[in-house]
Parts: sequence; C-alpha cells; structure tokens
Amino acid sequence: MKQERDYSPKIDPLRQHCPVRAALDVLTGRWKPSILWEIKDGTRRYSDLQAAMPGISAQALTVQLRQLEADGIIERTVYPEIPPRVEYGLTEHGLSLATLMDELENWGSRHLERQGKVAARPC
Repeated sequence: MKQERDYSPKIDPLRQHCPVRAALDVLTGRWKPSILWEIKDGTRRYSDLQAAMPGISAQALTVQLRQLEADGIIERTVYPEIPPRVEYGLTEHGLSLATLMDELENWGSRHLERQGKVAARPC
C-alpha cells in the first residue's frame, strides 16, 4: 500500500520559487476542484463524493483525495465502527481556500457567459 508521502508533489524548481505555480499545483487535477466544492460546506463520505461526481472512477477519486491530503488541504477521519466510516473534510489550511474558490467560481461564470455558455451547476 502506498504511503502518504507517495502522493506528495514531486520536487519542481518552478513550484519552489513561484507562489502562483505552487497554488495551482495544489488545485490542478481533473477532479480536485469538484472534490473541494463538495466538501467546502462540511465533511463528506467517500460514497457521497463518488455519487456527486458521476464519471469519476474509484481509483481517480482515491488518488485525488490522497494528493489533497498530502498537501494538507483535506483530512481523512476514520471512525472505529463496523463497518468503518471514513469522512473527508477541509483542514484549517484547506478552509483558507474558500474565498479563492468563490472568486474562481465567479470568474468562471463570467468567462462562460462571455463565451455564450451557461454553467449547468457549480463544479
């Protein structure tokens, strides 16, 4: 089984010296914005996330969650129950992205309107 360090970002000289690149590297991933959108208002179970994002494979969801966890954006809580219950939520560091995500949503909506498109639903 892979360790959390296996999901940490690889050493990238551009990321180390460019704050914008460092921020974008954390958010870049096909499903990461959607995952963050789904858990921004509270914790969610794995099955809730999977149901909210039709088309995501179990492997893709697991990898993206582990990458966000390795970056300190989300935390995984395992409850000692049978069957085990696992929930994902934003860390304090992850909560600091809320304003940025709201601004990205606003910008994206304006961008889609400019192209003559309408967003079906947030993320």
